[in-house]
Amino acid sequence: MSRMGDTSNALDQGNAGQGGQGGGGGSVKEKVSQVGENIRDMGSQVREAATQKYEQVRDAAGQRYDQLRDQAQDYYQQGRERAVEWEQSLEQYIHEKPLQAVLIAAGVGVVLGLLWKRS
Repeated sequence: MSRMGDTSNALDQGNAGQGGQGGGGGSVKEKVSQVGENIRDMGSQVREAATQKYEQVRDAAGQRYDQLRDQAQDYYQQGRERAVEWEQSLEQYIHEKPLQAVLIAAGVGVVLGLLWKRS
């Protein structure tokens, strides 16, 4: 009899195993649901990381733009100051030596005229 009892226990355990597999089907659904939830969480984490990286890059680009704009303004101002200085020195030279200035201007005009005529 003990054998039969062992057999019935084995069948009960086999049925429990099948029931467990049926429950495992519910478990698979739970696992799929959990995997989906994990994927959504990972997606939101990736989105947050990408947003932070975008903001960092945008801030760095804004800072670089400001630096370049300031440099360009400085270069423009320096160029303008040099042009004004050159103009003043040219005027001073013309006032000091008007005949030489006229002869130099005529020479430059002749050279430009010859170059233009050849083109």
